[in-house]
Amino acid sequence: MAGLEVKVHNLSLKNPVLTASGTFGYGEEFDDFIDVNALGGIIVKATTSRHRDGNPYPRMAETPMGMLNAVGLQNKGVDHFVDYIYPKLLKYNNCVIANVSDSTIEGYVEVAEKLNHLDHIRAIELNISCPNVKEGGMAFGTSCPSAIAVTRAVRKVYDKTLIVKLSPNVTSIAEIAVAVESAGADAISLINTLLGMAIDAEKRRPVLSTITGGLSGPAIKPVALRMVWQVSKAVKIPVIGIGGITTAVDAIEFMLAGASAIQVGTANFIDPTATVKIIAGIEDYMQRHGISDVKDLIGGLMV
Repeated sequence: MAGLEVKVHNLSLKNPVLTASGTFGYGEEFDDFIDVNALGGIIVKATTSRHRDGNPYPRMAETPMGMLNAVGLQNKGVDHFVDYIYPKLLKYNNCVIANVSDSTIEGYVEVAEKLNHLDHIRAIELNISCPNVKEGGMAFGTSCPSAIAVTRAVRKVYDKTLIVKLSPNVTSIAEIAVAVESAGADAISLINTLLGMAIDAEKRRPVLSTITGGLSGPAIKPVALRMVWQVSKAVKIPVIGIGGITTAVDAIEFMLAGASAIQVGTANFIDPTATVKIIAGIEDYMQRHGISDVKDLIGGLMV
């Protein structure tokens, strides 16, 4: 049997396949399709300090080789998560990770503090692609000082594994990665969505209510792969690869580029069994190539 277990900081994952936040709900939405416990872990949809209704409709649009979304972090807030969502997550025996988002550093800290006491939440993924309302709407993750500030503030109140999710909408992704590593990140996940837009030519209007939105899916894979490779060479902490992963070959490419684990996102909307198919495909690849331990793939790109 191929050895599929990997480590991301203190997290022992039974295999390197995770789900991307916002594409897998809270896990139970997929219980009818797959054994969720077969995955390395699940990253549940974003939680913020207060209830958020999200953006007005329409807020999703199909694109060639992907999709645009501008959902706007719709959720009922951290207190609702603790009281009503968390108990439902206790049935999962794999790695459960919470995605933390907000528009102020104080909001991030509040969410992290409240999640810190939940034993079954093994880690948080800090989404620093959110607009910083005190800085005119610029995302926390698009400048080193703001990325450092939010990471450092959360690090002070959160004791377990801290994963920071990076925005690709920057000049140098490696600089941002090094910055959050210096501020206390235990691991880095990338990439979040690329900023894009869609236009209805007949109506001469934008398709999304917010005009722009986040582009995900196979179209962004080459950009994501390049950024994972750059970041894995720039930092000493583990990297989790995200961006257009739909097959086992995609996942393996990310691991060869330096990712210790990967996240499956948009593919879940197309095929709810994509994650387990990717796990099986990785195992098949390893058997065909005589690889006994999946960790031997990490950073194995020959250049």
